[in-house]
Amino acid sequence: MTIFGNDSASLLGFVRKLRGGSQPILAQASDGVDYVVKFANNPQGQNLLFNECMGSELFRACGLAVPKWKPLLVTDAFLDQNPGCWMEMPTGHLRPTQGLCYGSQFLGGADTQLLEILPGSSFGRVRNRNAFWFAWLIDICADHADNRQAIFVEDASRTLHATFVDHGHMFGGSKGEQYKSFIASRYLDKRIYPDVVWEQLRNFQAVVGALDVDRLWQRAQQLPEEWTELSALRRFAECLDRLETLSFLEQTLVTMVGTIGNDNQQSCTDATQWRKPPVPILPSGVQPADSGRLATSRAVCFPACA
Repeated sequence: MTIFGNDSASLLGFVRKLRGGSQPILAQASDGVDYVVKFANNPQGQNLLFNECMGSELFRACGLAVPKWKPLLVTDAFLDQNPGCWMEMPTGHLRPTQGLCYGSQFLGGADTQLLEILPGSSFGRVRNRNAFWFAWLIDICADHADNRQAIFVEDASRTLHATFVDHGHMFGGSKGEQYKSFIASRYLDKRIYPDVVWEQLRNFQAVVGALDVDRLWQRAQQLPEEWTELSALRRFAECLDRLETLSFLEQTLVTMVGTIGNDNQQSCTDATQWRKPPVPILPSGVQPADSGRLATSRAVCFPACA
């Protein structure tokens, strides 16, 4: 099967189980690449694979670093040969379903140093820290119901580069039912967020304003039918609606920065300035979407919504 131009590969070798509520595994596929694999019948919810796919696609469309992903075929033969990959439930072991699962390319390797948690003293070595502001803005628009996760890859010069991972709780969570405070999707240690100036915020808004949201919706329709529950499609449509709504984006950015706090002398440190941006953030000519337009018109286009 081909999705977004990516041919599926088959799981060949089970490496080990990984931490996480969805009980992912690390496995090698027939294309020779190692993947973090999440199964369709994972314990967290039926929307997890949709959220992972479209969260990755949305972040990539915004220019944010995410691992490559691919649909992976799980066969009965693989499951029979590798009972260690079965999921552990209170009632016993749960066999993954055969068929397509989600595979996110594993970022590690023999010569790659990966870090999941950084001491505050290391944040200055992260070269793309500003991306955390942008990721938080997108996560808020997407109703991300969990803290933002990132993996830090260290190069030979000890510089760190953040790659954003684990999108399974975007779009209202893995069951599409959650509405949480915007704080829920922030990276846990707020020291990762550098001082920011309005020019940087305007750049974020310009990228959002240039997004082809209709193309993102079309890509969602290309996913396997068994991954596209109605609740996932509705929450994804709501996200696209917010991304086109000027007033929502402006107020969200003001609230985000005011929540973190900012000591940068180039920034708007006066409280009255934080309440109202000193200049329009979106480029002139970009208009907000009609209320609810995307959530209605896009949702009914999909057969599952009929």
